[in-house]
Amino acid sequence: MSVGVARQNELPAPDLRRRIAAFVYEGVLLFGVVMTTALFYAGIVQQRHAMVGRSGLMAVLFVVLGLYFVWFWSHGGQTLAMKSWRIRVVRTDGKPLTAWRALSRYLLSWLWFLPACVALNVWGIQDARMILCVLLGGVVVYALTPLLNPLRQLPHDALCGTRIVSTFP
Repeated sequence: MSVGVARQNELPAPDLRRRIAAFVYEGVLLFGVVMTTALFYAGIVQQRHAMVGRSGLMAVLFVVLGLYFVWFWSHGGQTLAMKSWRIRVVRTDGKPLTAWRALSRYLLSWLWFLPACVALNVWGIQDARMILCVLLGGVVVYALTPLLNPLRQLPHDALCGTRIVSTFP
């Protein structure tokens, strides 16, 4: 095992405050990516109303965000927000992620969204404020799940064999 891999295995998981800060910063950065993608999509499909072509736009955004995360995670293990907060994603053995593992992590990272969607559907909630509350509640609950894991990892990291580490001792 190389010194770099041994050092990665010794790095602790970042605390919840840094994870949430990186999550919020990532959202700010992705706002530009989402808006630019939506602008190009609207121009290409001649979208004149926000509700026309909405499913297509959501699919395109899902793919664009996937490309964004898979690229950064498989090329250095960090997005810009992760670099700013000194957080890196690695495999459980400390090695960098392959593109396939990064893709599986991206797909599994949507697990936070699933319980909220099921709850909204089961309860028949259609009020925008209630939808926002349920979705934010899902984010908070999912963000707290590392407290239940001895390695302080999120469920999607445990499932795909990755972990988040601090890049400074």
